[in-house]
Amino acid sequence: MRFLQNHKINIKAKNTFVFLTIFFFLMNFSSVIAQKKYVVVIDAGHGGRDPGNLGNGYKEKNIALKVALVVGKELVKKKDIKVIYTRSSDVFIDLWKRGDIANHAKADLFVSIHCDSHTSNAYGAGTFVLGLRGNKQNLEIAKRENAVILLEDNYKDKYIGFDPNSAESVIGLSLLQEENLDKSLTIASLIQTNFTSQLKRHDRKVKQDNFQVLRETIMPSVLVELGFLTNKIEGRFLNSKRGQLKMGNSIADAIGNYINNLKLNTVSDNVVDTNGDSSILYKVQIASGKNKLTTKSYNFKGLKDVERIKVNTFYKYYYGSSSNYNEVKKSLQTAKTKGYKSAFIVAFNNGEKISVQKAIKLQ
Repeated sequence: MRFLQNHKINIKAKNTFVFLTIFFFLMNFSSVIAQKKYVVVIDAGHGGRDPGNLGNGYKEKNIALKVALVVGKELVKKKDIKVIYTRSSDVFIDLWKRGDIANHAKADLFVSIHCDSHTSNAYGAGTFVLGLRGNKQNLEIAKRENAVILLEDNYKDKYIGFDPNSAESVIGLSLLQEENLDKSLTIASLIQTNFTSQLKRHDRKVKQDNFQVLRETIMPSVLVELGFLTNKIEGRFLNSKRGQLKMGNSIADAIGNYINNLKLNTVSDNVVDTNGDSSILYKVQIASGKNKLTTKSYNFKGLKDVERIKVNTFYKYYYGSSSNYNEVKKSLQTAKTKGYKSAFIVAFNNGEKISVQKAIKLQ
């Protein structure tokens, strides 16, 4: 009897030991997660010998820098965010170098800050992500921002075959951020919502176009056009300390919300494989947006078996799921012939989104 009692006591002690071991392991593990620093690179557009646009006598480079510093000052108050500036003073930084700074820092987010200009009395704030599509007006904005390339030393060697004044060059840029596009759209949407809802700025929407500074980065990236210096009222607002604080704090708030979403894993694309298959699965992403469409072929230019997945506030539409990379390449070609020129391949492992390169290596 005494043996049984001692045996029970030993089992209880072992169970307590195991429980405490697991408890402290989980506590340490959670503290490691909590200690992760999210790196945000803030890029003040132009600088040094490149003043940017000079609408109404204001200098874009000065306003962009002051707003960038406001953003950074707010973000460093958060323990889990590390801020890196591409420039913190009035110096000229090559476009390729701005992206290079972010890439070497293994940044989680890149935000480039600019001011717009126009021959008309246009006004309002807009946010851009990298993309192949764009109307004529967006193309002109991209050409203006990319024109700084001509001020860089040896620019012909750095950007072989690229002419910032050529529509063909701008449209023909490859979409290197394909796998980060949805996250870029998410942060862009958060910034734009703050501009329009909190600050009541005129909404020039979230758009896609080919900015070289975004093309150089390998993480979610956005380019913000704070407003038009060529508009007297808006230019005066953006050149004021009050306006710069409002715009900077609005951007910082959006970035904070984006980082919180990352921590909650709501921005990451953890899509569950509907077949329950644990193997590598490739899909062609043909569209992404806030509109919820039925997956009938008439909504997708005749493509059948389109899959719709909701991620955060966006819906993604996939076509041609296959575990065979060569097969999904054929699906990609089909999608492009149907008019989805910006379609691209994504990969999943055990239902979790990974890079295509990693998927190929795993296979």
